This record gives sequence, structure tokens and C-alpha cells, in this order.
Amino acid sequence: MRLVSIDEVREAERRIAGVIRRTPLSQVDSLVRAVGADVWCKEEQRQRTGSFKVRGAYNHIAQLEPGTHVVAASAGNHAQGVALAASLCGLASTIFMPRGASLPKVTATQEYGAVVELVGDNVDDAVAQAKQYARETGARFVPPFDDRAVIAGQGTIALEVLADLPDVATIVVPIGGGGLIAGIAAATKALKPNCRVVGVEAEGAASMRASLDAGAPRRLVSLATIADGIAVKSPSALTLAHAKAYVDDVVTVSDEEIGQALVAVLERMKSVIEPSGAAALAAVMANKFPRKRRLGPTVVVLSGGNVDALLLSRLIEHGLSVAGRYLRLRIDVPDRPGSLASLAADFAELELNILAVDHHRERASLDLDEVEVAITVETRGLEHRRTALKSLRDRGWHVRPS
Repeated sequence: MRLVSIDEVREAERRIAGVIRRTPLSQVDSLVRAVGADVWCKEEQRQRTGSFKVRGAYNHIAQLEPGTHVVAASAGNHAQGVALAASLCGLASTIFMPRGASLPKVTATQEYGAVVELVGDNVDDAVAQAKQYARETGARFVPPFDDRAVIAGQGTIALEVLADLPDVATIVVPIGGGGLIAGIAAATKALKPNCRVVGVEAEGAASMRASLDAGAPRRLVSLATIADGIAVKSPSALTLAHAKAYVDDVVTVSDEEIGQALVAVLERMKSVIEPSGAAALAAVMANKFPRKRRLGPTVVVLSGGNVDALLLSRLIEHGLSVAGRYLRLRIDVPDRPGSLASLAADFAELELNILAVDHHRERASLDLDEVEVAITVETRGLEHRRTALKSLRDRGWHVRPS
């Protein structure tokens, strides 16, 4: 199988110049200290449409004949990339999205000029409908990753990274269908063969890892991850071939690790990213790489920032909980005046900030003169959490984390 060449990536760079943004390569001192490595972030969440997808979409669509009607299927990022690219090229577009797609993503896709059709329960249903629409109408289907022009467009990220940080030693890239890492790896290995390229998948959607282990594309039966942007059941033969040829390693991260990385970006970079956009940083923060040799200057690709406000609030709370910043406790206390005040005084002395309190008397194991207090407190981190729990128990409180 013929792989994407560096000439194709360079041609894509010329084609998309003036259309896409050259996103910043940023280093944040506090993040470097937290990770313990020389880490830089390629901020594709600042790209037009909020993700890298417009690079590949525009490179594909700009080569189509005038008057072509384009069609695509996506739950969000690819949809917006195709819609904007088609609009910039003066072409009509129809995007099929699952009925459960985020309302802000649906609205954004429409505002970029596409007609949106909500069909099915998942992206696979939307893809099937989009391909049927293409067959019936003669529209051009724009794949999200299984396409040479799309892969070459995504590879332009590597050209920017190598130009901005010539001594980069490792580039860490999130993997969904594999188009992003295929393009980045092809360009990187052509220009700097000794630079490592590492892919990162969510544990509940590790189709590339399974396919590499099997030596052929393998389709997962189900997906389970908060990182919906990289929740793809199978890579294509084309993207798998690039991974086999150019990718040095593929690791996985848990949803908890993704949540911690998302909060770190929010607090330390003052930026919002989506869960899939945090996957590469999560792998570095969780030390998923062998330490037989120094990583050297490492670039993590923050691939996108399209997350709606309601989901973001839940993700932040989840990330803070995993990081030990929230602590939920159930405590049995005597059912008499002053008990809660005594408990609150101990919490204040331990510097635990109370966020919520609730009383329960209905638990069968409670004595008649007891009440269960469900309480949520804010801590300074995992170590503060551990010492506070020990101190509360030493003071005689019957404490159960919940």
C-alpha cells in the first residue's frame, strides 16, 4: 500500500496556507514542573472550527471540481471542518450527525454553512446514511480519516512543529481513526527519522492498539470513554499501514487520567479542551512512556476544544474528584444539638472547605440516636485528602469515603 509522502504533505501546506491558522506551540512552566519533562503543547484547540480537522477537510475539498456537493458524517469536529471548508470553497455541503449529537456542535456546523441531517443513534449510523446519500445523489463523500488528502492535511501539523521546535525528540498524538497520527508520523519520519511518534488511545476505545497487535484492522464491539472525539471502533487499512510503518508506540489512558489532564490545561494554560484533545497530555502526565532514556523535548498535540458547557462542567467536577480535590464522605454522628457544629469545627481545623451537606436517618444500620451526614469538601490534593481522612478517624469520627 502506497503511503502518504512528504511531498503530498508539503503540497497540502501550500494549499491550506492562508485558510487555516498556524497554531501556537506553547510551554507552560507550571505544567512542565507537574509533568517533570520538557513538554510543549501544539494548541489545535485554537484552530478554526476548534480542532485540527479543518486541515484535512480543506485539503480534500479544495481539490474537487467546482459545483461538487460534498457530504460527510460526524458527531462534531469533522462535521465543522467539512462545513467550513466547503463554504470557503463555494461548495454546498450536507452533514449527517447522530440524533444525540451535542446541540452546540450541530448549531456550529449549520452556521458554517452546512445542511445538517440528524439520523441514527451513533456515528456509524450517520456514516451509513451519508454514504447512501452520496450514492443516490452523486455527492462527494469526505472521509474523516481514510483518505490520502485528509491524512496529508493533518500532517501539516508536523511541519509546523518541526519548524518551531527543531530539536523535538517526541511527538505525542491522540488516535481515533488514525488520520491525524498517520499524517504527523509520515511527515515527521521523512524529515526527522529519529524523532519518536507515540499514539494515545482511550482505554475504552483502543482499536488501533488491537489492530496493530492483530496485524490487520480489528473492529471493537463497543466503545466506553468520555473522549468521544477518539471513540472509533476501527482504523482503516490505510491509517493502520501508516501506524505500522511510522509510529513508534501506541499507549492507552483511562478516563480518569484524561480528566486530570483536562483540568491541568484549564488551570495552568487557561484554555478549554475536549476530552479527546487531552489524551496525549494525559499519557505524558501519567508517565505512560518507558524511562529507559530521556524523552527530550516533547510535543503533545491538543487536538481540539469543542466541548459544550454542560459536559464541561461535569468533566471538570470529574477531573477534580480524580485529582483528590473533591472528597465525598459519609459520617455517622450523634443525633443531638451541637454534633454537626463539632464536625464542622474539625473540618475547619483540617482546612477542609465544605461544599455540600445532607442528613440521612433512613439507613437500617443506624442506631436510633444517630444520623448519617453526607458531606462534600474541597481539598488541596491527594496528600491533603489522605491526611484529612486519617485525622478525622483519629478524632473518633466514623468516616466512609463515597
